[in-house]
Amino acid sequence: MVVSMDPIGLAMSLHRALEAGESGSALRRFFTADAVTVEHPNLVKPPGARSSAEEMIANSEKGAELLSSQKYDVHSAVVSGSTAILRPTWTGVLRDGRQLVAHIAQFVDTRDGLISAIETFDCYEPF
Repeated sequence: MVVSMDPIGLAMSLHRALEAGESGSALRRFFTADAVTVEHPNLVKPPGARSSAEEMIANSEKGAELLSSQKYDVHSAVVSGSTAILRPTWTGVLRDGRQLVAHIAQFVDTRDGLISAIETFDCYEPF
C-alpha cells in the first residue's frame, strides 16, 4: 500500500515502481478507482489516447512485455494544489536492445493520497 504523501512524492513513487519492473495489479495501490490517463499525440501514439484505470493496468502489462528496462530522470517538479507538474526524461530499453527516449511534461493530479489523473505530453526522440 502506498503511504499518503505529497503529489511529487506520489508521482515519483510510481516512477520508481515502474523502474523496478512492477506492472498490472501491483500498480493499483497508486490510483483511485476512477483514475484516467490522457496521453497527447506523439510518435508512439499519433492520435493520442485516453485510458481508464483498468486500461492503464492492462497497458502497463503490455509495456512490461515490450521493455527490458525503463528509467525516469526528473529534471524539475513543482506542486500546484493537489497537482504535481514534472519534467522527466524517460528512457526505455526494448527487449531487442533498442532504446526509446522521451522528454515529457507530466501533470499528476492527486486525491486522497492517490493518483486520480495523469496527463502527459511526450516528445520522443527519433527512433
